[in-house]
Amino acid sequence: MAREQSAFTNWWQYLLLRTGAMWMHMADVDTNLRRARFFGSLMYRLDKRHRVRGSANIARCFPEMSEAEVAETCERSMHHLLELGVEIMFTTRLMNETSWPYRVKLSNLTAGIRVMLSDRPSLLVTGHVGNWEITGFWLATVGMDMDAIARPIDNPLVNEWLAGVRRRRGMRLIDKFGAAEVMPRVMANQGMLGFIGDQNAGPRGLFVPFFGRLASAYKSIGLMAMRYEAPVVCGYSHRLNGRFEYEIGVTDVIYPEDWVDQPDPLYYITARYTRAIEEMVRLAPEQYLWIHRRWKSRPRHEVLGREMPKALRRKLEALPWMTDELMRECEKPIENPDPK
Repeated sequence: MAREQSAFTNWWQYLLLRTGAMWMHMADVDTNLRRARFFGSLMYRLDKRHRVRGSANIARCFPEMSEAEVAETCERSMHHLLELGVEIMFTTRLMNETSWPYRVKLSNLTAGIRVMLSDRPSLLVTGHVGNWEITGFWLATVGMDMDAIARPIDNPLVNEWLAGVRRRRGMRLIDKFGAAEVMPRVMANQGMLGFIGDQNAGPRGLFVPFFGRLASAYKSIGLMAMRYEAPVVCGYSHRLNGRFEYEIGVTDVIYPEDWVDQPDPLYYITARYTRAIEEMVRLAPEQYLWIHRRWKSRPRHEVLGREMPKALRRKLEALPWMTDELMRECEKPIENPDPK
């Protein structure tokens, strides 16, 4: 559950945020995005903890990058983090039924849209890449009926205000901590559920490849897909040209017939949507939240310094896209998965 704070703390945080929003709206969105990049560079220079963590994650995932390229990507990812805050404040003003064609470029959406318009339940999965809020907001704007799983912000005043942005076009939010009761009803009614699928699921999650290293992923997406035979659409929204403009696209659509003959369907679905999120990140690595602790949890065999269990090895080898090189990468332990 969300952490409880004092009423005083809730109110001063809320008033500070609303004052900041008022200050932002005194200028246009492009000016605010430039300001966000300035403060992002300041954050990169002053916030050593996140700079070290982000740089380590980028260097691990892109070994071909030089030290200078890693540093530039990390700094730009901090720009991106603050740009997201600006975009949230302007989304309801700038994205509506008549303006979105001037703000959005559609890419490889045919298969995904066909699934979402069908009379069957479906799942939409994205990651902390690009502006994941825009994905759901745009779908609601063009008339797609959608429920999204969201973790509530600790401050209830801030949470309700920001949730109002998401609900403005009709998207419904499901509290992450009560989702187990609501999700089956949505699926049973042939609805669409939206997930952010690259969060660390802890030691009890499924460990699947993500940029060549095992990362813990939640089982819920795969379980819902299997139970309701629901296709999984993996989509993204990348910012274009540093402006309030986006490319919305799909990197993969996973159908029930894709997993029905797999030896471990749950593992296959989880590994495949994680692979699709990796592809989203590779398209725009500077728009990923490299500072979040994606690889913090490690598989038990790695923690104990043992060899990979045969059962896990068989699951990995059964993945159709597995190669000898990727398997060798998955076998490597992460020496410092959560650098401070």
